[in-house]
Amino acid sequence: MNDLKTAPTDHALAALRYQTAARDLERIVRNIAGRYIVQQVPLTWRLLHAIEAEALADLGFASRHDALMLGLFQRPSDLPYPETDEAVDFGMSTALPAVFAFAVLAYEEAARRAAQRTSEGAAVHKRVQAWGD
Repeated sequence: MNDLKTAPTDHALAALRYQTAARDLERIVRNIAGRYIVQQVPLTWRLLHAIEAEALADLGFASRHDALMLGLFQRPSDLPYPETDEAVDFGMSTALPAVFAFAVLAYEEAARRAAQRTSEGAAVHKRVQAWGD
């Protein structure tokens, strides 16, 4: 009977530990990807693999989470992805390894922000012209 009562608590704790590790890994990946985004380096398959290797080798990440948790974020070896200098394209796939997903999201958000800045700049420019300045 005790196992039935403690199991939900154990599951909740495990879920919380996983969420904490996922947020930690996402922050690490975003920091790594951010270095390339600032330099305007396009996201290629080779860069994506490099980001993945650096993120999963992060000593802080490894020290904050146990080996079992770290293993949950490793890309299965039976999921090969190209290692070329071609631009990353997952098509409509939503089943991505965690690091890949976090890196793609960072690049997509950077592209949206850049497009928004461009459109805001064009709107300001058009207003200035409309007022005859």
